[in-house]
Amino acid sequence: MYAYRPDGAGTGRPLVVLLHGCTQNAAGYFASSGWRQYADQWGFTLVLPQTGSANNSSSCFNWFQTGDTTRGQGEAASIRAMVAHAAATYGSDPARTYVSGLSAGGAMAAVMLATYPDVFAAGSIGAGLAYRCASSLTQASSCQYGPTQRTSRQWGDLVRAAHSGYAGPYPRVAIWQGQSDYTVVPANGRQLRDQWTDVRGVSQTPTSTGSLTGGTTMTVYGGDDVRLYEIAGMGHGLPVDPGTATGQCGAAAAYFLDTICSAYHDARFFGLDSDTPPTPTPTPTPTPTPTPTVPGACVRASNYAHTTAGRAHQEGGYTYANGSNDPMGLWNTFVVHGLRQTGPGHWVLADGEC
Repeated sequence: MYAYRPDGAGTGRPLVVLLHGCTQNAAGYFASSGWRQYADQWGFTLVLPQTGSANNSSSCFNWFQTGDTTRGQGEAASIRAMVAHAAATYGSDPARTYVSGLSAGGAMAAVMLATYPDVFAAGSIGAGLAYRCASSLTQASSCQYGPTQRTSRQWGDLVRAAHSGYAGPYPRVAIWQGQSDYTVVPANGRQLRDQWTDVRGVSQTPTSTGSLTGGTTMTVYGGDDVRLYEIAGMGHGLPVDPGTATGQCGAAAAYFLDTICSAYHDARFFGLDSDTPPTPTPTPTPTPTPTPTVPGACVRASNYAHTTAGRAHQEGGYTYANGSNDPMGLWNTFVVHGLRQTGPGHWVLADGEC
């Protein structure tokens, strides 16, 4: 894990997770995406997980493998653990944690939004794919070049099933898609829109449509719940706009395409240019089954103490939070975490909160 915290950034600041694409790495993404500029300007922390050829021959995040896209498992659990570690280390605001990514990293950003809606307030998906479009390498190629046909409700159900029993608000989502992308075809952007408008419970009839620089059309759904940015003539990559003017950022490079500064628009969509987060649009409860109200107890203790108190369990020498299965590391008296109760018998990692 790589992290960047600007000089002078205090505690209680936002945290943004950045996920690179295939054949890329954390250093290259940090250098070209434009996010460092806004971290410096607005004082938030960047966390950059990095995968490699040991996990995937093309150094892609495994957004299509069930074992890596399930809450509490594989790469999804690893990224969640990095967020918890960074939050504890830097004292970031747990209510303002965000994720953004490109291509396989964009698809993995969708995974994190779906599997950990209790962690991420919003996210940005660049040239990515809908959650659970694929569950194998063969299906992944089919999704990229000829997306699976599902209704909006079916797409939304895949997200709701990722954290069953969750009744809180789902993240707001921004989607970036080049209209001349032949690696992840443009239909994927529209399927992401279908999935997340359904999850957020808003109409697919646009609230507004406008034109931005670089041949970009921005379509807004609901009360700014979902944004779809479609860039005319852009291929496969993350939009950047090198320069020093307001709203310009990044460096043109392989898969960083000179069109529009996506980091600038995403940072403002996340509310990072303000000291307070934007007020989210209320989201309807995804199921009609009432969820009992329980006290939101928050307890900080060793992994051993959590298990003996019934807040966590251990398997193979490792500790997991009861209910959420959030990974907590080795089962001993030395590793300490905060756990917050979100339902009967359901605990989530809450480092930095208690």
